Amino acid sequence: MKQYKNWIYIGLSIYLGLVMCLSSIKKFTTPVPTPTEVITKAQDYNSQDADSQTTQKILFISGMKQTGYMWQFVGVCELLFGLLLLMQWPSFIAAVLLLPITINIFFFHLFLEPEHIGELVYTGTLLLANILLVTRYKNDLKHLFWMRPTLME
Repeated sequence: MKQYKNWIYIGLSIYLGLVMCLSSIKKFTTPVPTPTEVITKAQDYNSQDADSQTTQKILFISGMKQTGYMWQFVGVCELLFGLLLLMQWPSFIAAVLLLPITINIFFFHLFLEPEHIGELVYTGTLLLANILLVTRYKNDLKHLFWMRPTLME
């Protein structure tokens, strides 16, 4: 049984690592729109009486791209942590560092795309895989958070 459990964790690690690496590559290959293009696109959606969530998505992602570093920083983190997950031996630290990113990805889709059930399921599986990888090492985490202080005599 333990051998199957190890294979499941290896599969989760490879799955999450590949998804993160591929999504980071996409972040660097798509062109960054100019601020004028962003404003025009947002105004077009507002004038078409589209839901405000579409405009919020456009402004949020475009805003991250316009900063000149945030979108790229997330891409570098996804690539680095994805590669660490693929290497297996540093998968614990990679899963811990990747957890805030997968939480944000899931909440982005939960609050800005609640009608896209497929995206919610997909990002939910990423978050669940990440949580399972972190909890695999719960004994290591236990010492981090519940260590008793030693008394000096």
